[in-house]
Amino acid sequence: MPNTTLYYSRSTASLVVHWLLIELDIPHELHELDFDKCAQKSDAYLKLNPAGVVPTLVMDGQVITETAAILMHLADTHPRAELAPAVASTQRAQYYRWMLFCANTLMPAYRAWFYSDEIAGEANIQATQDHARAKLEKAWGQVADHLEAHGPYLLGTQRTAADFLLTMLMRWSRNMPAPTDTWPVLQAYAQRMKALPSFKEVYAREGLTDWT
Repeated sequence: MPNTTLYYSRSTASLVVHWLLIELDIPHELHELDFDKCAQKSDAYLKLNPAGVVPTLVMDGQVITETAAILMHLADTHPRAELAPAVASTQRAQYYRWMLFCANTLMPAYRAWFYSDEIAGEANIQATQDHARAKLEKAWGQVADHLEAHGPYLLGTQRTAADFLLTMLMRWSRNMPAPTDTWPVLQAYAQRMKALPSFKEVYAREGLTDWT
């Protein structure tokens, strides 16, 4: 029996954890939460993840939450895959930078776009979305400039767990006014990541067909 369980919901932030589990060939079980029934807010789940969100990973009896933290842990515990630079190296610092850029800049801005009514109330939906869109487009422009100068991946020639997270966040823009594919360098970057067999596999397992 696998000693790793991912609590997830299809096409949410848990997608990237599911993807990395497949990429690293880690045996795991999936526990899908029915968001339509608010299963993520159930008493049983809140004992695992008090925030009531996905993903939650239970690995060797340890409960890990927060998407970026889970990805970094998986990369560190499977060093042969070389998805994280050596600790204390210059590249490691840049790896942290991009992981936290995803977690602290992109993800909150996306939340403001998708859940603008929760963020600022019904009367301020448009203003909140306008602000979120501007922040996202500026951030994606910065990523595009970086890849243009230092690619093909965030850390140059080394693909890391940060690239998996960034690719998932690119997908989140697919129905926005300016999808990330608007930037040619980002489109080429995404195509490299989507060419991985693990990407095709996670799509098949979650039954996804968009942004292929």
